[in-house]
Amino acid sequence: MAGRFRLYADANIHGPVVDGLLRRGWDIVRAVDACPEGTDDEIHFARAAAQGRVVVSNDVDMKNLAEKWFDEERRFTGLIWWPKEHHRRMRVGDFLEAFEELATQDDPFRPYPIIHVKPTR
Repeated sequence: MAGRFRLYADANIHGPVVDGLLRRGWDIVRAVDACPEGTDDEIHFARAAAQGRVVVSNDVDMKNLAEKWFDEERRFTGLIWWPKEHHRRMRVGDFLEAFEELATQDDPFRPYPIIHVKPTR
């Protein structure tokens, strides 16, 4: 079913993206608000999975962790990921539009729960 999904933003996500998602009404938890700074990615990922939240990250280690969980057939809602260098090529609005587009799709995290956000221009 299409619609917005709950998000868990890791510490590497720039504030303007999180702020923009909040302004648009997305339910988002920031890792820095959920756990002390320096908490291991595995703990954040497990917390997001337990809460049914989609992890939002541009950290390669987080992407590798999601791929590991997928390979091990461990359940998690999803990961929306982009390389850090996309911040130089994309505006905040581009990221927000990507999230809104995903929300129009029926279960965008099936069959593969890792979505890569890419520049459209």
